[in-house]
Amino acid sequence: MHGYQLSKRLSDTLGGFWRVSYGSLYPTLQRLERQGAVEREFSTEQVGRRKNVYRITDKGEELFLELLQEAGQESWEDNRFRVRLAFFKYLGPETRIRLLERRRAYLEERLQHITNSLETTRERFDTYTLSLMRHGQDATEHDIAWLDGLIKSERRGAPAEPSRGKRRRTTLRKERSA
Repeated sequence: MHGYQLSKRLSDTLGGFWRVSYGSLYPTLQRLERQGAVEREFSTEQVGRRKNVYRITDKGEELFLELLQEAGQESWEDNRFRVRLAFFKYLGPETRIRLLERRRAYLEERLQHITNSLETTRERFDTYTLSLMRHGQDATEHDIAWLDGLIKSERRGAPAEPSRGKRRRTTLRKERSA
């Protein structure tokens, strides 16, 4: 795909909660090209106009899977986890369960911290701060319940959400030719 197509596909895949800026996309593509993770070709979609078209390499596929599977502390930040979750279909069930459980443990720690803060320092906060903290507590509890459902579905071998019709197994290789 060329840069515009790639940006659109990523935005669509990530459900609109994260957008790719061209100011970060093209330098990243250049870095990935230097690393051998993508290859660049030229295409002429319109008369006389050349566009760079990028294709993932075998090395790029390996790097992609490594990044999806990494489990460092920064991996559990909300946006990083959401991006990773958007690409979970490329991981095996055991890896998905491991990553979901790690995210759940991270949220349990967050919830404990919020709960402790509400119990021990309530008198130091105004009503807006307390309201924000309670909102964070509720949202974190909701996220934990959601993860519990995903983990349960994954352990049963069922799709996380009911699918419409037959579920087609998509591989990175098939999408690579897009």
